[in-house]
Amino acid sequence: MLVRLLREHLRPYRGAVYAIVVLQLVQTMATLYLPSLNARIIDDGVAAGDTDEIMRLGGVMLAVSLLQVVCAIVAVYYGSRTAMGFGRDVRGRLFGHVQTFSAQEVGKFGAPTLITRTTNDVQQVQMVVLMTFTFMIMAPIMLVGGVIMALQEDVKLSAILVIAVPVLGIVVGLIVSRMVPYFRQMQKRIDAINRVMREQIAGVRVVRAFVREERESRRFGVANTELFTTSLRTGQLMALMFPVVMLVLNVTSVGVLWFGAHRVDNGMQIGALTAFLSYIAYILMAVMMSTMMFVMVPRAMVSSDRITEILDTSTTVLPPVKAVPLPTDARPGLLELRAVEFRYPGAEAAVLHDVDLVAEPGRTTAIIGSTGSGKTTLLNLVPRLFDVTDGSVLLDGVDVRDLDPEELWSQVGIVPQKPYLFSGTIRSNLEYGKPGASDEELWHALEVAQAKGFVEALAEGLDARITQGGTNVSGGQRQRLAIARVLVRRPHLYLFDDSFSALDYATDAALRRALVPETRDAAVLIVAQRVATIRHADSIIVLEEGAVVGVGTHTELLESNQTYQEIVYSQVSAEEAA
Repeated sequence: MLVRLLREHLRPYRGAVYAIVVLQLVQTMATLYLPSLNARIIDDGVAAGDTDEIMRLGGVMLAVSLLQVVCAIVAVYYGSRTAMGFGRDVRGRLFGHVQTFSAQEVGKFGAPTLITRTTNDVQQVQMVVLMTFTFMIMAPIMLVGGVIMALQEDVKLSAILVIAVPVLGIVVGLIVSRMVPYFRQMQKRIDAINRVMREQIAGVRVVRAFVREERESRRFGVANTELFTTSLRTGQLMALMFPVVMLVLNVTSVGVLWFGAHRVDNGMQIGALTAFLSYIAYILMAVMMSTMMFVMVPRAMVSSDRITEILDTSTTVLPPVKAVPLPTDARPGLLELRAVEFRYPGAEAAVLHDVDLVAEPGRTTAIIGSTGSGKTTLLNLVPRLFDVTDGSVLLDGVDVRDLDPEELWSQVGIVPQKPYLFSGTIRSNLEYGKPGASDEELWHALEVAQAKGFVEALAEGLDARITQGGTNVSGGQRQRLAIARVLVRRPHLYLFDDSFSALDYATDAALRRALVPETRDAAVLIVAQRVATIRHADSIIVLEEGAVVGVGTHTELLESNQTYQEIVYSQVSAEEAA
């Protein structure tokens, strides 16, 4: 998975990669040439007392050193740019792909792990890319080149490498193989930390209301300790690796000096021995650089698997192969559900079955039912947050699955059960419905949504700050701002999913009265738990266990439908209901 991810996302940087390889090759060759020059200075210059030769070779050494420095700087520069660009591209692709997910895929993974995979996991792979361009390209060149240069200096003494390199490789391999499971576990532990943190921050009011700070602290402490334990075990293995590498390096250097002393007695020059020591150090340094990569690659492999899992997941809500345009000769906003069924994957029973519904432009259609009857699920089928598993949902006579998603969403305005506001200002949140909307349009939408009063009371007005999720405004204010956002959009089909539940009765009634002229040419579909909200609807549909058990006006259902009667009388008296 790691190789595949690198191959796909480094393709736009092929020119930079080739340049980095060439620069690293030149840099490494210059590095390997320096000990040979140093040996010649010692043997041909210093030993012979030839000052001119020392100056000449010193000049060559200086030029080679400058070339090495320049190549190193340029290679690191291009390597850093390429690695950062790679990370940017992968994050962008992940974000764009997650945006195509339906509610089903988002629920399958969960928000915490999607955030971790887009940030921490991408960072792990990005670091490997950076280390590859900084060290890993150089390491094999230096390893092979060091062996060749060492053989040129003394073949017999090079026999030490036959023992040192395999020993180092086996030890490193054993340690790395133990680290891979811990890295996989570590990423899951980070997911758990994010999940607990997200729940505690989002549910802080519930935590404080039930005085459960201590319980939540313990829950976070468990997740934190588990991450600490896994990280500690990984760190212990990493801490073991470098002393082992240094031990092999030092033992090898001692061996070279021991056996090299005997070779000097047999005619080997001092400069050649010094150069040989340098090449041994380069060879083992190359192995050590590879060791650093071995530390990072296993975690990056785990991260790349997690990233690829997201990228390989296809949404269940697919755009049509050939989109069908909406008819231009019909009154827009007509919604029809025909024999609709929906069941979650793997579920034994359907959430909705045999649902028929018509919501006409200029009319308000309401849906009411007990908790769990499928009201919200039904509403989510219209903008294709889910797709029906049987039957069809039609907008202006066209199946929504055959419409271009952009065209479908441009026709529909939805206020979800839990309205969400984005960090920014009131203005930026309202313009989410219609980018570039004028102040007049924004204030008009706020007035209809019964939000103008509290916005005017704010010192900054439309430019008042909104925190993430709208947590700095009340639930009722959040609902009214969400309704205003949809009103600015002016769609042909309004979907209100229990969007008046946080409003008091007076505000609810005023808002519904103000909505009538605004939605005169659009279809309105309201899901509500409160009878007062929907009693004046043109048509009320009663859901029970995913099926339609009644259709009619408030008066008709109150006379003939037992389920509706039970809902009504649980909220108001018989006199008030009439």
